[in-house]
Amino acid sequence: MSTRPHIIIFNPDQMQCDALAHMGRNPAAQTPFLDRFAGNEAASYRNAYCQNPVCVPSRCSFLTGLYPHVHGHRTMRYMLHSEESSLFSELKAAGYHVWMNARNDFLPGQDEAAFAKHASEIFYGNDVPPAPGPLQDLRGQPGSRNYYSHYKGQLGLDENGRNYSSDDEVVDAAIARAKAPTPNGEPLCLFLGLMCPHPPYQAEEPYFSAIDRSKLPPRVAERAPGSFEPKIETLIRQRQGLQDYTEADWDALRATYAAMCLKIDRQFQRLCEGLREAGIYDDCAIFFFSDHGDYQGQFGLSEKNQNTFEEGLVRVPLLIKPPKGVPVAPGIRDGLVELVDFYATAMDLAGVRPDHTQFGRSLRASLADPAAPLREYACCEGGRLAGEVHCDESHATAPEGARPVNEYWPRMKAQEDDTAHTKATMLRCGKYKYVRRLYEPDQLFDLEADPGETRDLAAAPELAPVLADLRLKMLDWYQATCDVVPFRYDGRMNGEMIWAHLKHRLPPERKAEVMALAARNLPMYRILQWASGESSTL
Repeated sequence: MSTRPHIIIFNPDQMQCDALAHMGRNPAAQTPFLDRFAGNEAASYRNAYCQNPVCVPSRCSFLTGLYPHVHGHRTMRYMLHSEESSLFSELKAAGYHVWMNARNDFLPGQDEAAFAKHASEIFYGNDVPPAPGPLQDLRGQPGSRNYYSHYKGQLGLDENGRNYSSDDEVVDAAIARAKAPTPNGEPLCLFLGLMCPHPPYQAEEPYFSAIDRSKLPPRVAERAPGSFEPKIETLIRQRQGLQDYTEADWDALRATYAAMCLKIDRQFQRLCEGLREAGIYDDCAIFFFSDHGDYQGQFGLSEKNQNTFEEGLVRVPLLIKPPKGVPVAPGIRDGLVELVDFYATAMDLAGVRPDHTQFGRSLRASLADPAAPLREYACCEGGRLAGEVHCDESHATAPEGARPVNEYWPRMKAQEDDTAHTKATMLRCGKYKYVRRLYEPDQLFDLEADPGETRDLAAAPELAPVLADLRLKMLDWYQATCDVVPFRYDGRMNGEMIWAHLKHRLPPERKAEVMALAARNLPMYRILQWASGESSTL
C-alpha cells in the first residue's frame, strides 16, 4: 500500500465470544452483520483471550502490547501514566489523527496531559437528552432477588420510537468524524469504547423481544461434586443473593444480554456503512473485539470477576478486516491468540514501529492463511498480593442493607478478602486450562471433555505430567515477560564527570567539545577513544 490505512477500533465492553452467532455455541445468539463480516471480509478468532477479566487492566494491556504484570496494571484505579506510551500515542506521533470517545478506561482522569499525548480529539458526548430507562423498577428493596443481579429488563422508547443511548451517540460522532477531512489530511485512527453489553442488563425493542429464549444453551449451574471453588466466587454468590433465581429468571437475564449484543451488531453495521459513505471503507483496517466477558449465570453468578478465568470471562470476540492490498481469507480461525496481538497487528498494518518492547504478535500472516501457526498457549492474570490495599478495588462505601448500595458491592466487598482476591494466572494450552492461585489450590480443566469447567483435575494422579508441563510453561512465560528495558539509553556519567577523566589529557579549551559529546549521551569509552586518537568519528 502506498498510503497508511485508517485504523478503526470498535470495542464493546464485556462481550463474550459465544455471543457471536457464527461461533455456533449459542443457538439464541443473533449477530447477523458480524456473521456476514466474518464470512465475507474478516478473520474471526474463536480462541482470543483477554489478559485480564476486567476493563482497565485489559485495556492497558491490549493498547500497549504488554501484560498487566509488566507495569503493575492490575486494578481499575491504575491507568497509563505519563511515561507510558500506547498504540494511540505512537500512531499520533507517526502522523495519525487519533479520535476517541471519553469513555476509554485507560487514561487517568487527573492527567490532562495524558489525553493530549494519546489523542488528537476527544468526543465527550452527552449532547442529547438521556435515553429512557427501564419500564419497571426490577431491583426492588435490599434483600430482593434482583437487588444485585444487574438485571433491568426492557427499556422504554422516546417520542421517535428509539432508545438513543450514549453508545449510539458515539457511533454517530465517529461516522461524522470519518466523513470530515482531518486537519492536514492525516490518516484516521478511530477508537469507539462502548458501554454495552456491560451491565446493567437492559435492552429496548426491537432487540429485547428478538431473542428466542427456548434456544438458549443449558446454563452451567454448578461444579462437579468435590471440585475446588475459588473463595471469591463463593463470597460473591453469597452476597449477590441469586440463590432463588429460577432457570426462567436466568433465561431472562441471558436473553437480555444477547439482545444487547444484537444492538452492538447493529451499531457496528451502522459504523461500517458510515465508513463506506465516507469513501474510506476499503482503506480501513477494522478491528472488532471486547475487553473481557461475562459470567452469564455460570455457577449462579452475574457480571464478572477480576481473578477467575472461566471461558465466558476471558474468551472474547476478535474480528479483523485488513485494508485493501493486504490479503485476507475470511472465516474463523481456531488457534490461540491474545489481545496483545491486536496491538502488534494494528502497528504492523499502520507501518509504525513500536517505541517500546511489547509481546504481541502480528496476525497479518493469519489473515491471509487460516492455517498459519498462532500461539502455543495464551495467558490471563488478575488479583493482588495480601495487604495490597491500593489494589483491592473496593467500592463498598455503604453498609450492607442500606439503599442505595452500589450494585457491584458483592464483588467489591469480596475483593477486600486477601485470600479471595489472591493473585492468579491462567494458561490455556491445547485442550487444557491451568490456573495458578497464589493463596489457594491450583486448578486444571480439560476443556474438550468439560467445556463448562465444572471438574477440577489438578489432583488427578494421571494428569501430574500435564500439570508439571503447564507449570513450566507458565514459568517460562513469566520469565520471558517479567519486565521490559526502555529503548532509551541512560548515560552513566554527566559531562563534568567525563571531563574529570580527560582534563589531564586535553587542553582546557577542548572542554566544550567533551561537554557537547556527553550531551549526546555517547558511551564514555567512545569519548575516551576519541580523546586518545583511537577513533576519529563519533
